[in-house]
Amino acid sequence: MSRTLRVGIGGPIGCGKTELIEKLAPRLKNEGLNVGIVTNDIYSKEDARRMSIKLDGVISPDEIIGIETGLCPHTAVRDDPSMNLEAVNRLESENGNLDIILIESGGDNVTLTFSNKLADMFIYMIDVASGDKTVRKGGLGILKSDLLLINKIDLSPYVETTIPESETSTANLQIMKEDAAKIRPDKPTVFISLKEDNGIDEIVSYIKEKGLYL
Repeated sequence: MSRTLRVGIGGPIGCGKTELIEKLAPRLKNEGLNVGIVTNDIYSKEDARRMSIKLDGVISPDEIIGIETGLCPHTAVRDDPSMNLEAVNRLESENGNLDIILIESGGDNVTLTFSNKLADMFIYMIDVASGDKTVRKGGLGILKSDLLLINKIDLSPYVETTIPESETSTANLQIMKEDAAKIRPDKPTVFISLKEDNGIDEIVSYIKEKGLYL
């Protein structure tokens, strides 16, 4: 790898972005990779504070930078990523051995994407609780992401389907899978449950195979 891999992670509020990073960082470290983290919140640095506690002993505090953007989440990672680029450059200059920097966007809607200047790889996450019609409704995050994650599959039995033609009364994961294959036919979608630690290995493998040799 010629330089640090920058992985953008986006998705709506509450879909599991922060927890995903808290699960990914130790796994990547176990693979012998050094990890830095940048978080984005509009009015606080709460996610960075939480991660510094949750990842104590795994990621050094000086390898986590929180940004209080004060503006729309997608602006800070797409339209004007200057604050994030400054944070990434700082991490790289102060921690010269980093292999991967995970960049968490603030919670946003399905229009979110990352600037190519900021992220080499774009992971977008939604969750089953938002409704099983979410995938077919599309949006830039769903369409343009390199890897789409559908989290909280453990909740599917408790979520009412939003698709009239569904043969089930609860969230229909099979239809979500079919919809994803239709609207992003050449890109992978992974169904995960962070609560049950299900799917993390697939994500780590994807990052290593598709990203580390850019």
